[in-house]
Amino acid sequence: MRMDKTQRGWALASLAILAISPLVYVFYSFESPQGPRGGSTIGLAFGVIGFGFMMFAALLGARKRVPTWRVGRAQAWMRGHLWLGFLALPMILFHGGFHFGGTLTSVLMWLLIITVFSGVFGAALQHYIPRMMTSDAPLETIYDEIGRVRSLLREEADRAIESICGSLGLSKTLGEEGQRAGGVTALRTIAASAVPLRTSAAVSAGASAAVAAAPEIILLSEEESAPLRRFFLDEMRPFLERPKQRGRRLADTDKARAVFSGLRTVLPAVAHVTLDDLEGICDEARQLTRQERLHRWLHGWLLLHIPFSLALILLGAIHAVMALRY
Repeated sequence: MRMDKTQRGWALASLAILAISPLVYVFYSFESPQGPRGGSTIGLAFGVIGFGFMMFAALLGARKRVPTWRVGRAQAWMRGHLWLGFLALPMILFHGGFHFGGTLTSVLMWLLIITVFSGVFGAALQHYIPRMMTSDAPLETIYDEIGRVRSLLREEADRAIESICGSLGLSKTLGEEGQRAGGVTALRTIAASAVPLRTSAAVSAGASAAVAAAPEIILLSEEESAPLRRFFLDEMRPFLERPKQRGRRLADTDKARAVFSGLRTVLPAVAHVTLDDLEGICDEARQLTRQERLHRWLHGWLLLHIPFSLALILLGAIHAVMALRY
């Protein structure tokens, strides 16, 4: 969820609440002979409001699980989750008079602090990472298809290298023809725009465009192809098989560009079309790695936020019942 003009209403209302609440708390503190207490009328009011904000934020999970519920728009729930969840922290601090109290209330306060700040961190990630993904991984694909796309890239590279260097025992006979077309894999689609997948015939035609455009390309001699064969077997194919392994030159855009520039100086001109294709394959592999890394950042914070939120709601309910009964 991006922080844009659509957040203005919630932001202004939250700022108003955040401005009025301290004034009420200060007035209440001076007027209370025993100081601010959670059991006083004003203290209980802060507690009820704060717990109500937490409950609303927690109900977002239920709203997502049952999308058929016609209880407000999903975007309104998301904005309320963000802003009211944030306001829960000052409300609960005013409720307890900025004292953590006993064991249960101390645990509750730390759970609340961690939950709120992890939520703020997650909101920041959701604001910036989609922009980064658009710029760093323009060939973004469906996350669950990344492994399959990697396999297609590797198979395409095998065919490209064997088309000019001869058999290296790498190519496989494929029943499918979904390959890269002008730097885009058949299975690759930009999830955000829901672009339809290309037909196998169109993609196959695009993938062979380089060969069709340059029919004069023939197999290089063993001596001529030696640098390319050595580079592919020692560097490029291991990179495509294990792109996350550290220390690989092809994992760095500038180093990879220098490597391919160097190969163009030692290989005949007829090999340059294949080199361009191999360089494009490496670029796509790097983009897939960046997409995986950004995806982990975008969703990984939930592994902390959700369990702490559930524990907070459960213990908060226990605290409320105990406080009212005893």
